Amino acid sequence: MKPENKGQESLPRFPESLWRGTTELPSFPRLAEDHTTDIAVVGGGITGITAAYLLAEAGRKVTLLEGTELLAGTTGFTTAKITAQHGLIYSNLIKHFGEEHARSYFRSNSESLEWILQTAGKLGLSCGLEREDAYIYSDVGDGKTLKELENELEAYRKLGLPGEWVDSVSLPMRIGGGIKLPGQARFHPLQYLKGLLEAFLAKGGTVYEHTMISEEVEDEDGLTLFTERGKHRIKCRHAVSASHFPFYDGGAMYFARLHAERAYALAFEPETDYEGGMYLCVGKPRRSLRAVEWEGKKLVIAGGESHKTGQSSCTIKHYENLEIFAGELLGIRQIPYRWSTQDLITVDKVPYIGKLSKDKEIYIATGFAKWGMTAGTLAARIIADQIQGKPNPYTELYDPTRFKANPGIKNLVVENANVAKELIQGKVEFAHKKIGDLKPDEGGVVRHDGKRVGAYKDPEGGIHLVDRTCTHMGCECDWNESERSWDCPCHGSRYTYDGEVIEGPAVQPLTKLDV
Repeated sequence: MKPENKGQESLPRFPESLWRGTTELPSFPRLAEDHTTDIAVVGGGITGITAAYLLAEAGRKVTLLEGTELLAGTTGFTTAKITAQHGLIYSNLIKHFGEEHARSYFRSNSESLEWILQTAGKLGLSCGLEREDAYIYSDVGDGKTLKELENELEAYRKLGLPGEWVDSVSLPMRIGGGIKLPGQARFHPLQYLKGLLEAFLAKGGTVYEHTMISEEVEDEDGLTLFTERGKHRIKCRHAVSASHFPFYDGGAMYFARLHAERAYALAFEPETDYEGGMYLCVGKPRRSLRAVEWEGKKLVIAGGESHKTGQSSCTIKHYENLEIFAGELLGIRQIPYRWSTQDLITVDKVPYIGKLSKDKEIYIATGFAKWGMTAGTLAARIIADQIQGKPNPYTELYDPTRFKANPGIKNLVVENANVAKELIQGKVEFAHKKIGDLKPDEGGVVRHDGKRVGAYKDPEGGIHLVDRTCTHMGCECDWNESERSWDCPCHGSRYTYDGEVIEGPAVQPLTKLDV
């Protein structure tokens, strides 16, 4: 199903983000021996690279460790809005955290935005950085969302935030109403972070890729981390988990306090001029828009179509829905890129940032809820301060050991009831297909030797079979058609078509089966 637009091209066959498709990144070796450092930063996205840069700049010996390749996780697949306008957030923050913490949330994200701009200028980075006004809006006729926007504007006024009400936008569409937040920004995140990485290396930083860190940690005479492959030891004084899902849980049960969602994006060349601004429809279906420069042209990134990871029967339909939306709104000349991403969301919607516990020098940053450009930068700055013993005014708000009874208990019950449902359903579902039913470049659950297994037939006809049982907690993974991956619907682990871990909390691959 595609919109009828003159000159419109079809969706790209394979997903690739514009950011990764337009950035040449350096490669680094796998850690192949025991290693000693002052600070081990685990995770090569915006949080990890920024934290490594800050700590190296402070004169510390820092090693950055990435389980796959740098910037191949959520940061490489973002829509890259740098903003403190995170949907309908401030009315809920006032209700559950109080006015002072709500102001702190705005200040902390706004300061991170400014820090990005200042750092890009300081390092002379050419990364497509542009100031843009940000808008949240409701569709015409959506009275419920309009009321929520009015409540959000009241929260802005109560907190003294610089938002203003709008009844129309420059896009060729009518809205029910919206809130404009001036002075936000957009950029090319990988070109920016490539610059930070180069500055980190220039200050003596060390990087290892394809180095998965296990959940095992020893804390005698400092910390000892272990690699999954080879069990090499990494001795350090401090460890930072910037790996999306924390590599070390410490009994905090983060798998129960976070849930994973996937979202989708298209970068398309519009037929109608796009006059600027960053937009987010906060009703349903949720839609996001922003401009980006590509090969001398202005493209528009359309995003949305969120769903819980592993809980969508046909993921390609999400791209098609965005294609219809973009075509009807602005028309489409071409679609050079399409991609999807995964985000973790905490039970109270505020990220977990800081020291995991009083007795271990392990720091975590997770649960950015789709706003990782400011939240990831904020997390790096908070953790860098904490490691150096500096006070940070936002430590209490983002403390990962907190638990807000309201809405935490309600959301905890809801999310874990969903996990239980998916765990049971995955064990009893019936597979109708056989291996021979699969077409080239098709995957799914098949019946093989009397069992339900995961199968993928590659374009050359080769068959790849896996046991779909997630190695984290035993849920059954589902086939993600558009990404050609196995996705766990319980806690968001993802695997390649032949079972290798793409992202956690799982650290062990799926079991490969004989054909």
